[in-house]
Amino acid sequence: MFKTWLQKLNSAVNNPAPFDPAKFGDSVASKIAWTPVKSGGANFRTQKLVKVSPYRIEFRASVEAKFFYSGFLLLGLGAIIGFSCSNFSGGTFSFNPKTIMPLVMGAVFCAIGGLMLYFGTMPMVFDKMRGCFWKGRQPPGEMIDKTALKHYSEFSRIYALQIISELCQGKSNYYSYELNLVLDDGQRINIADHGNLQKLREDAKTLSEFLGKPLWDATI
Repeated sequence: MFKTWLQKLNSAVNNPAPFDPAKFGDSVASKIAWTPVKSGGANFRTQKLVKVSPYRIEFRASVEAKFFYSGFLLLGLGAIIGFSCSNFSGGTFSFNPKTIMPLVMGAVFCAIGGLMLYFGTMPMVFDKMRGCFWKGRQPPGEMIDKTALKHYSEFSRIYALQIISELCQGKSNYYSYELNLVLDDGQRINIADHGNLQKLREDAKTLSEFLGKPLWDATI
């Protein structure tokens, strides 16, 4: 009986009641998708909202995320330096499969860490002076069709903000929460995706007030 009760409880947690977007009283909310824009996520806060000026705010990588990304880079560098030093000092270093493979693995971790740091620390920028949002360290250059960019939108096209949750399964299950932009054509652009719901809600509220757009929170 106890086992059956646990199975029912687990089913209720992992398969909650269907979400009804009609509660927001907006026909657009009922037409858009309420599934994750991207699969996966993190069980810690990876992004934080920073007010640069009264006219500009940015989502930037959190300290926790920077430590996480740097861990791969430092692990790779440590493996390369440690293995090389131990072999050179012992006079046993030579190029063969036994020595090359550890160096290759160290280089792979360095590459992964470097890429995570580069792309993971790119800011999501909301600029009232330019009247648009973009992802990157520099504003998008002059293009014929900026809408072709994956992370770009003029403020006039942003209809609402959306918060949804996703159960990420692995060695231990956890929820990751997405903050998405909803455009006037129903398209959605992911802004943040991490495990700290309280901070995500705070950042979403600030962004909602900054843009003057409604916030649709499916986690309430």
